[in-house]
Amino acid sequence: TVRDSLTIMADLAANIIVRPDNMRVAVMKGFATATDLADYLVKKGMAFRDAHEAVATAVRVAAQSQRGLEELSLEELRVFSPLIHDDVYAVLTPEGSAALRNHIGGTAPEQVRAAISRAKMRLLA
Repeated sequence: TVRDSLTIMADLAANIIVRPDNMRVAVMKGFATATDLADYLVKKGMAFRDAHEAVATAVRVAAQSQRGLEELSLEELRVFSPLIHDDVYAVLTPEGSAALRNHIGGTAPEQVRAAISRAKMRLLA
């Protein structure tokens, strides 16, 4: 049952060792924030298709130099679009990426807290 599964998961979770540094390295592999960069460009007024093409080029350049998007300088990023400004780095971090999804079921911290609260209420019911 669901309750049994949750009990087992709680036992497993109690023994998890969280290593934030390792988690950060893992989440930044594979250009996880590329979609966030495209969304950033769209919000700045770039056409959706053009934004995705610009980001694809940025990813290729970063990959060729064995760097993440967040490691490219502002000057390097602006080659792909003059719409990019220093605020871009806020969306190129795991925290910034998570915070952008501020809707029910999203990864923004307040949404995660709300989901935990709802789950706790269900467990107590």
